[in-house]
Amino acid sequence: MIVVPVKEGESIEKALKKFKKKFERTGVVKEIRRRQAFKKPSVEQREEKIKAVYKQGLITEELQS
Repeated sequence: MIVVPVKEGESIEKALKKFKKKFERTGVVKEIRRRQAFKKPSVEQREEKIKAVYKQGLITEELQS
């Protein structure tokens, strides 16, 4: 649970802004989106391998230059 201490006389807008920042930092929205789009483990592994090959190609390209 996110707790936002509000000082006396502080505007609601400031408190809401603090709440939104804390909420973003927790990563709740990212986790929800990640769970909505389920990928099979085999598909995730394939994508990771493709990314690794791509990164490796960039690294070897930099070394050759």
